[in-house]
Amino acid sequence: MVGVDIGGTGIVAGLVAADGTIESRAAVPTPAADGPAAVLDAVAAAVSRLGGGFAAAGVGSAGVVDRESGVVRSATDSISGWAGTELRAEVAARLGVPVVVDNDVHAHALGELWTGAAAGRRHVLFAAVGTGIGGSLVVDGRPHRGAHAVAGHLGHLPVPAAAGRPCPCGGTGHVEGVGSGPALLAAYRARGGAATTLPEVAALAETGDALAAAVLADGATALGQALGGLVNAVDPALVLIGGGVAACGPSWWRPLRNAVTAEVLPAVRGIPVLPGELGGDAAVLGAARMAWEELR
Repeated sequence: MVGVDIGGTGIVAGLVAADGTIESRAAVPTPAADGPAAVLDAVAAAVSRLGGGFAAAGVGSAGVVDRESGVVRSATDSISGWAGTELRAEVAARLGVPVVVDNDVHAHALGELWTGAAAGRRHVLFAAVGTGIGGSLVVDGRPHRGAHAVAGHLGHLPVPAAAGRPCPCGGTGHVEGVGSGPALLAAYRARGGAATTLPEVAALAETGDALAAAVLADGATALGQALGGLVNAVDPALVLIGGGVAACGPSWWRPLRNAVTAEVLPAVRGIPVLPGELGGDAAVLGAARMAWEELR
């Protein structure tokens, strides 16, 4: 199968064997400013570089993707005009094989369930913490998509620390406004910090810089509160964290885990909170897994 991950800055395709081995990879920049047709052509170009035959393709894409209709229902402006794209039909027309599509974070979670940190689990709460905060609630081995294909938007859970703060969605008080990568960096800069990137902030925190550590702890605690509340509601076997912010080190992970533990009910107090293992391969593998299951 082929698995494809469409992001706002890059497209990655992989030729994936039945055991989850990625036999070849290809990556191209996303021509996000050029519109949907250019992005879809770039997907076909990436797949053409894989150098092997395939029976079907799975695609994980940014945006609210309706798996049943194959349409991108809504999207941010990270890809110009992406909302309304007939993603499944357009990719199938270019590749000449059956195609299944879904949101990229659901694909990421499925990849981790297949060969990554969540392998063997059936109920998983996955959070992708980066430029925004997305997620996937895997129930009995399948992502829960909801009535409108928007399930998993964890960044828009309200938390006390974000009260009154604007969120990129247009609302206020959501955890993305305090826990995402840009929010953490903005908080550090607003409090007088001189670092210009989040990895620099994380490195400072690990060397004992009090401001950097406090900023990471505040954001991680807010996120942990939100995730702990969800654990109480849905009872997963595992909380799995991916995305760029997850690389911030112990100064971020420690308060995150402490906040989850403080929030959850006694029956689930020992729930593991773990990093993903597959990195950039996760969504490619998950998309390919969707294709295997669809063909089956």
